[in-house]
Amino acid sequence: MRLLKLLLLVLLLLPLSVLAQEGDPVNNPYVGRVDLPAPEFPLDLDWINVTAPLSIESLRGKIVLLDFWTYGCINCIHMIPTLERLEAQYGNALVVIGVHSAKFENEGETENLRQIVQRYELHHPVINDSGFRVWQTYGVRAWPSFVLIDPRGNVLAMQAGEIPFEAFDRVIGGMAEYFDSVGELNRDPLELALEGANAIGGLLSYPGKVLADESSNRLFIADTNHHRIIVADLTTYEVQAVIGTGARGFTDGAFDAAQFNKPQGLALNGTDLYVADTENHAVRRINLADETVTTVAGTGAQGYTRYTVGEPQPASSTAISSPWDVTFGADNTLYVAMAGVHQIWTLDVANNLITPSIGSGREALVNSTLLESDLAQPSGLFFRDGVLYFADSESSTVRAADTNANQLATLAGTLDNNLFDFGDMDGAAGVSRLQHPLGVTGGAVGDLFVADTYNSTIKRLDPATSTITTLSGSGSPGGYADGPLDEAEFDEPGGLSLAGNRLFVADTNNHAIRVIDLEAGTVVTLAFPNPEALQIADQPTVIGGNHMDDVVLTLDPQTVAAGDGEIVLRITLPEGYKRNERAMSRVDWNNADEAIEIAEADRAQVIDGLEIRLPVTLHEGEDVLYGMMRLYYCEAVNESLCLIDQIEIEVPVTVSADGASGEIVIDRVIVPPDVQVGSF
Repeated sequence: MRLLKLLLLVLLLLPLSVLAQEGDPVNNPYVGRVDLPAPEFPLDLDWINVTAPLSIESLRGKIVLLDFWTYGCINCIHMIPTLERLEAQYGNALVVIGVHSAKFENEGETENLRQIVQRYELHHPVINDSGFRVWQTYGVRAWPSFVLIDPRGNVLAMQAGEIPFEAFDRVIGGMAEYFDSVGELNRDPLELALEGANAIGGLLSYPGKVLADESSNRLFIADTNHHRIIVADLTTYEVQAVIGTGARGFTDGAFDAAQFNKPQGLALNGTDLYVADTENHAVRRINLADETVTTVAGTGAQGYTRYTVGEPQPASSTAISSPWDVTFGADNTLYVAMAGVHQIWTLDVANNLITPSIGSGREALVNSTLLESDLAQPSGLFFRDGVLYFADSESSTVRAADTNANQLATLAGTLDNNLFDFGDMDGAAGVSRLQHPLGVTGGAVGDLFVADTYNSTIKRLDPATSTITTLSGSGSPGGYADGPLDEAEFDEPGGLSLAGNRLFVADTNNHAIRVIDLEAGTVVTLAFPNPEALQIADQPTVIGGNHMDDVVLTLDPQTVAAGDGEIVLRITLPEGYKRNERAMSRVDWNNADEAIEIAEADRAQVIDGLEIRLPVTLHEGEDVLYGMMRLYYCEAVNESLCLIDQIEIEVPVTVSADGASGEIVIDRVIVPPDVQVGSF
């Protein structure tokens, strides 16, 4: 995929092959060709953000802008702010329709596209054009591409590439003025049904990256769609600090005043935490001692220059493009994955100079010397022993830049220069296939770990043999399950960090941090002991357990039959409340003796309903079953109040041959909270 960077200026005003002005191109320069009516949309496509499918005919009177995109494409992501500005500028006169023609198989699934529509906060209709039917009808050839349709339903112009707001504004402004003057512009609002509009916010929102630092015993999380950074204790996971207001913006200052815009990668250097502030096109520095945020690279505006030689530029005045990850190499050099220009840059933090160090700027899969090689949207970085390993997402590979030998090599994925050669296959480089990986990490020695994002798997890579194998994940997107490695499921994980035997995973679409215990071979979901610290002011209130005077639920002794049995937990919520499906409720089981046999992988159990069952083996004798439950639930009607029921469970159990059944039954009835909605 070679994405063009062309402007719209001359094309939109001159060629009669594109603009036929009903015989008067001078006086009516914003009327489409009468012999080129916009083709209708196929009837059987999935639509998102609208109550019913739209048609070209129903949009008569509107200026319509079709945006042909695919959600892994960085150039398509670059256009989202431009489309937002146009929608704000022209209101109901303009209808933007996203035509999502997927490059990757994973991107073509409607449920995955719904997640992306929410993640990128798209407030216009989106079509799932996974079969490329709309694409082919309009003769599109590249991502992104745009088709402008006039209020009479005729095509005015088509153009590929990243197009500046000013070019769109000039033409759409002229169209609005002309069709207003002839009484043909319809400014009635379009009926929308925005995806996720009524969803209760969770503690995290699409976390993109995570960094575990053993030396300081801290865990750093890029809470990407909450536009903030979270600092937690690496042992207890207690939240220690929240950096950023939670509102999207570009503001330096104290922790409670600073603002980010979809931050991603994190790198620690002493007391300074560096952040790839992706949609601000900046690198930010967080001083953890002074509790301040400053901008060290980028201007806040997207840079379009692909520097082809390693000439240092003043970092604070150089416009950069979609930094996705950062990591430190030798001599306090910060590597920056500059996804937007298909290069990796280095930031000299001591002298505040930035320069391209890997990649020509051409989007391709070509290995050569570092500056002559071609990359394709590098998005995850890890440095060790002079080698910078990176996830090259659009080529679906993991590559290694040997900074001493000045050479680039491919360690996993295809060896061909073919950006459409992807899949899900273990094996050696050239045989193995990945699908849009976003993260790579490792320890001081040994194997690397890869977030194979669109395959929703975590993989292990031996850099010595260039062989990759699946560590965990079913390979099916949209999953969520803790447990043994071969049963756990993820949903488009984007970031990884290793601390000892624990591999931390930013499980992006599950809004969670998952922890892989490499020694035990298990996956659990990280739970914060003080979740109230993560509440954002403009979201529904989350309060702690409403029954704090009853933190231990001690049940009467139960006698059960020996053999195969079950722990049955039944939860009754107060009337008018529902379980918060966006938060990860869970219960951890333990027992005093050996009469109740619980598989190690089952001791941490996700609560995904109001009745859960856990298989156990029961042996004759006496035992005590213990549970630690944390349940998130919310007021169901106004969705303005969220609560946490945190309780310890204690059940004395006798296992006997004459027991009535093998069920250990626990009924948890949650009493109505003694609070008024909106009073917090």
